[in-house]
Amino acid sequence: MQQLLKTAIRAALEAGKAILEVYHSEEFDVEMKGDNSPLTKADKASHHIIMSFLSKTNIPVLSEEGKSIPYEKRKDWKLLWIVDPVDGTKEFIKRNGEFTVNIALIENQKPLIGVIFVPANGGLYFSSKERGSFRVKVDLENYDIRYLVANADKLPLQREDKTYNIVTSRSHMSPETFDYVQKMRNIHGEVNLISKGSSLKLCMVAEGQADCYPRFAPTMEWDTAAAHAVAKYAGCEVINVDDNEPLCYNKENLLNPFFIVKKQVT
Repeated sequence: MQQLLKTAIRAALEAGKAILEVYHSEEFDVEMKGDNSPLTKADKASHHIIMSFLSKTNIPVLSEEGKSIPYEKRKDWKLLWIVDPVDGTKEFIKRNGEFTVNIALIENQKPLIGVIFVPANGGLYFSSKERGSFRVKVDLENYDIRYLVANADKLPLQREDKTYNIVTSRSHMSPETFDYVQKMRNIHGEVNLISKGSSLKLCMVAEGQADCYPRFAPTMEWDTAAAHAVAKYAGCEVINVDDNEPLCYNKENLLNPFFIVKKQVT
């Protein structure tokens, strides 16, 4: 399992290099996909690099850029990778740095491994069922994966500020989110709102920098799978608001239900 984790980390870091080449170029073309979401050269380059690594594992891959695999074919996959080559393409286009590479290994619909790389600042989050969740800073010009894994900080981190922090989407706010925030104000008094893009929201809860992340707007499985693993093995839960059960993956409908991420109550 550790070898699969290292493969996913290397895939994410090398994809990050290609993304930054596009990000720092003078301009990049933006296409609109069938669901009216944007697609850039960075999405395509990242997808191809990640596939070049993951295909060697002989484990099937479900990716946002290759999502047309019929359910009849993938329903019997007990083990699969779920990938978002660039999570937060809108943030990428805005050049605000809040975009990530997401790679998750799923077993029997549950997250087993999660890798999230933030190319703009070199932040790497990774997790596995055996070891827990970690964060480390990466120099893309000179890195050694064994060193990164051995010297990463275990999550959650300590936080001095005790204000109740709620992290929300930078691009998707909804009436239900406002209602939830009000409910938390009634319980906790002072509440601090933090806006973030991409899977960084789940990572903030995993780190302990935020107390919860309510998501009352559409997301797809590749948006959450990797960060779900990071949150889960840092002692958090990612809960379907309808039935209070953890999100599951490789469903027939790849759309996630609304969910809340928070520290697990023991």
